[in-house]
Amino acid sequence: MASDIVPIQLSLTEGDLYTLWAPRWREDGEEWEAFLGDDEAVFGFPEVAQLAAFVRTATEHDLEDHPAWSVVPTLTVAELTPEESRRFDVIGVPELVAEDPDTWTIGELAEIVEIVRSFADVCDLDAVTAILDSAPGFSLLDQGTLPFAGREGARLWSQVADTVQEHWDDVVDALDAMTATPEVDARALAGAEKEAAALAARIADAESTLDDSADIDELEEADEEAIADQVADDEADDGPVGFWEEVGIDPIRVTTSTGTWVTLRCYLDDRPIFLGTRGRIDAFDSERALARWLADSGKEDNDLVAASTWHDVLDLAAVGELEVTVDPMNDYVLVGIDEDIAEGTLQVDPTQLELASELVLDVAEWAGDDEPAHALAESESLGWLVSFVIRPNPTRLAPSPPFDAEAARWRELVHTTEARFQKG
Repeated sequence: MASDIVPIQLSLTEGDLYTLWAPRWREDGEEWEAFLGDDEAVFGFPEVAQLAAFVRTATEHDLEDHPAWSVVPTLTVAELTPEESRRFDVIGVPELVAEDPDTWTIGELAEIVEIVRSFADVCDLDAVTAILDSAPGFSLLDQGTLPFAGREGARLWSQVADTVQEHWDDVVDALDAMTATPEVDARALAGAEKEAAALAARIADAESTLDDSADIDELEEADEEAIADQVADDEADDGPVGFWEEVGIDPIRVTTSTGTWVTLRCYLDDRPIFLGTRGRIDAFDSERALARWLADSGKEDNDLVAASTWHDVLDLAAVGELEVTVDPMNDYVLVGIDEDIAEGTLQVDPTQLELASELVLDVAEWAGDDEPAHALAESESLGWLVSFVIRPNPTRLAPSPPFDAEAARWRELVHTTEARFQKG
């Protein structure tokens, strides 16, 4: 099973270098990962045009046997230009960890550490791996801000910062030593440079046209007025949806292989919280059944008691005035996606997959299970397929069939998620 080959940018001592990365793929029963390079070095180029010229003419490198390689020499300079999410400022990590551990800082650091680990694994840089393993916080970055909250979280972040201060130069030096810029065919380079220049001109023309064709201030003012009108309409609605928005708790509907369930979820400090406790979600076969349960039981033994508005829900239920209404964006369907994945990416409904992935990740985070986050990371074959489906981009290579392994992996995640629902 082959994943994509993706262009990336690494910012190292000599500046920005462009290369190709093949996230893990399975072939002949073995798992592989590789960068554009050979036994001696990873090939990095200071310009995308040089990368384009190389892949169009070179034949001896570690990616030539990759199942998706045949497509790469046909890509344009635009298609070989890394997306913003594939630009890794390795040398800027010391400045990054000097910031507070907010969502953006931790997210960026997690992406950099992931690519550095991959680089170290592929190139057998044991010293780099040892540095990343020396502070436990590095392995917790993919969990977001939660591990770095409170006194213990501050200690973990401090350990990460101290490790970076003391040893990050060694990491950069190791990556520097393993990168090289090979010669490229002069004729191919000339053609690629013309292509790059034409691309830059088109981008400049498009930006100029945008600036000249609209009064941005007027557009923003019109948008603000439209938003204000919508807010006013929403505030004028005294229906049940307004109540749920006010208390910040959402009724959600989940269709599983065992039936359709209704439960509650909220977010506290961006962390999902479900109606239930100890990894088990209290779920009901209808909105009315949930409302009756809230009225009759008024359960305190669940994690939603952490929400300051929980008793507002119970009070309204107790007097029989609580109406449970599920917003369409909180309607999750888990069934059938594995079969669609097996048939190919064009068969998968992007909206259904995005919502289902959101639910799987939310449930897992609430239950303290990090396996779904790992499986849906873009470095994994399933995560890369999911990303391709829900965020399509013509500059990205399409995942290559067959997708049996991805379908099976998704089925496992859904089964684990469904098992956490219990009838209330």
